[in-house]
Amino acid sequence: MRPGLMVAVACCFLVGVVAAPSAAARDGELKVGYYDGKCRGVEGIVRLHVVRALAQDRRTGAALLRLIFHDCFVRGCDGSVLLDASDENPRPEKSAPVNIGLSAFDVLEEIKAAVEKRCPGVVSCADILVYAARDAGRILSDGRVDFDVPAGRLDGLVSSADEAQAEIPDPTLTLQQLIDNFARKNFTVEELVILSGAHSVGDGHCSSFAARLAAPPDQIAPAYRDLLNYKCSRGADPEVANNVRDEDLATVARFMPAFAGRVRAVSRLDNTYYLNNLDKVVNFNSDWQLLTGDEARGHVHEYADNGTLWDHDFADSLLKLSKLPMPAGSKGEIRNECSVVNRR
Repeated sequence: MRPGLMVAVACCFLVGVVAAPSAAARDGELKVGYYDGKCRGVEGIVRLHVVRALAQDRRTGAALLRLIFHDCFVRGCDGSVLLDASDENPRPEKSAPVNIGLSAFDVLEEIKAAVEKRCPGVVSCADILVYAARDAGRILSDGRVDFDVPAGRLDGLVSSADEAQAEIPDPTLTLQQLIDNFARKNFTVEELVILSGAHSVGDGHCSSFAARLAAPPDQIAPAYRDLLNYKCSRGADPEVANNVRDEDLATVARFMPAFAGRVRAVSRLDNTYYLNNLDKVVNFNSDWQLLTGDEARGHVHEYADNGTLWDHDFADSLLKLSKLPMPAGSKGEIRNECSVVNRR
C-alpha cells in the first residue's frame, strides 16, 4: 500500500458560532458506514451529483480531486478550504496564491443542499468533499481508483490564507523541499510520487510554472516548452492542460506531431503522468524534480511501467489523505452551507 496527498487551512475569529466539542471526528474514530443509521443514502446523493457534474464537464473531476488535497493538507480534512471571505475573516484559504484556480465549490454546495433536504444538520461538508473526490476519482479512472470512505468528520471553524500558503507545497519547490513538506504530514517519498500522479488530469495557470518557459532541454523537452510558451502568450495568465494528451489536437500537431498520434482518452486519471515525466513533458517544476533523486525517480519508472499498481496505490494514498485529522483541540460543527460558518 502506497499513499500520499496534500491540503491547506486557515484562521478566523468568529462570534456566535455553535460549535461541537473539540474533536477530529464526532464519534471518535472515522468509520465506513458512519451515516447508515443517521442519513441513509447520503453517498448515493453525492454520487448522483458528481456523475451529473462530470457528464457536463469532466474537468470538474480534476477540480474535486484537487480540493481534497488542498483541504486535507491544511488542518486536516475539515472543509476549511470551502469557506468564503467574510467580515470576520477577509482572507480565508481560498484567497491564498497557492490556491489559484480552485473550483467546483458550486457542485459541493448543490450536494450539500440536497443532503440537507434529506437529513438536516447531519452530514458535514468535510465528509461530502471526501465522498465527492472519491467518486470523481472513480469516474475519471473508469472505476480503477476506488475506496470505501470512512466518515464522521466535523467542519472546521478556522480558515487562513497564510496557513494555506505555508502548508501546501508550491509547484516551484525542489525535491528535498517537497520531501520535507510531505514528511510533515507523515507521507513518504513514494507517497509523494504517487500523489503527484493526480497531475494526469486538470489544468494549471501559467504563473504556476513560469520558470519552465525558459528551462533548459535537460529539464523540459524543447518542443513542449515551445507549446507552453505559445499557450501562455494567449492571455494574462491562461490555464493550460496538465497533460499534453488533453491539449487541443491542432496545437499538439503543430508543436509535437509525435504526440498528436497517440490515443486520446481525455481527462482520464491514469499513469500517463509518469510516462510524460520521463519524456520531460510536464508543466510544473515540482513534477520534473521527481527525476532528480534516485528514490523518487525509481518510483516514477515503477508507475510508468505498471498503471494497475498506480491505480491501487493512488486509491490507498487518497484514503490516507482523507484521514488527516484536525489539530488537537480544534472545534467543529455541521455547517448549514459549506461556504459559511453557522451563526446563532
